[in-house]
Amino acid sequence: MIRFADPAAFAASLARLPAPDAAATEAARARQSELTKPLGSLGRLEEIAVFMAGWQGRERPRADLIRAVIFAGNHGVAARGVSAYPPEVTVQMVANFRARGAAINALTAACGAELAVVPLDLDRPTGDITCMPAMSEADCLAALNAGAAAVAADTELLFVGEMGIGNTTPAAALAAQVFGGEAADWIGRGTGLDDDGLARKAAAVAAALSLHGRHCGTAFETLRRLGGREIAAMAGAVLAARHLRVPVLLDGFITCAAMAPLLADNDAFLAHCLAAHCSAEAGHARLLDRFGLDPLLQLGMRLGEGSGAAVAAQIVRSAIAAHNGMATFAEAAVAGKNAGRDAETAQA
Repeated sequence: MIRFADPAAFAASLARLPAPDAAATEAARARQSELTKPLGSLGRLEEIAVFMAGWQGRERPRADLIRAVIFAGNHGVAARGVSAYPPEVTVQMVANFRARGAAINALTAACGAELAVVPLDLDRPTGDITCMPAMSEADCLAALNAGAAAVAADTELLFVGEMGIGNTTPAAALAAQVFGGEAADWIGRGTGLDDDGLARKAAAVAAALSLHGRHCGTAFETLRRLGGREIAAMAGAVLAARHLRVPVLLDGFITCAAMAPLLADNDAFLAHCLAAHCSAEAGHARLLDRFGLDPLLQLGMRLGEGSGAAVAAQIVRSAIAAHNGMATFAEAAVAGKNAGRDAETAQA
């Protein structure tokens, strides 16, 4: 099991990232060139299949063990009126997840993913980031390790989601800290804020950046000061997945904001990730642009919970089904693109 003993161990884990299996990548690419279709005719499905093969280390990847994990946490900054919903909704939604009544329950069932829910000290909100760090060093490490512990080594595709009233505010602060810009560039209406609420949110993000910005010299410290327990847990899970060579589908704005500090410390961090979708939350498209990731879907979703990734998982399954299930030209006794030219060359 991946575990970070202290901030230095977390930093070392982030600095030393494994690469995909080059031989498996090449074998999968070669197989794509032999399947009974014009090369490239399945577009991104071909790229996805090769991507999955490289990270799983096999020419024919699988997506039978898809796992989704939702992390839940509460935020001190929610007391500043930055969400249209009260903090107790976090606890209530965790109960709804466990009762299988939420969108993510339906969507993970549809894509065949196992779903786990990990609540993180819901009776103990993080510090209000406008006037103090979100977490102590110990709390941040505990959250990172809770995320890492949720990733099983036999997982063939992972996606993580979150639940935490007010968490688009720390997400916006993380994005602004890493990529710059004003608070207004990164905030959105989240759960449905009115104009006054949006102004409060912008003020909260600006205050947090003013207080903590000069101290955010590492990914750990940025997450500790500006993040939240569920945000750090998602970061820990995706870092653990990298070391286990588990490919990852990234969900929406908050999930991607959790990755931003790690990418700032190691620009190769997201190589094992696909962007599942681009959400309707204002800052998500900007984050994906900074990440250099092209989302698989754009459906106007803004729910969180890993819901966009659950829908995109079906695209990954389709890519793998085509890659593994199609016949090659030789198997189907179908002439390949250069068959006539090869025959003429042989006769000559």
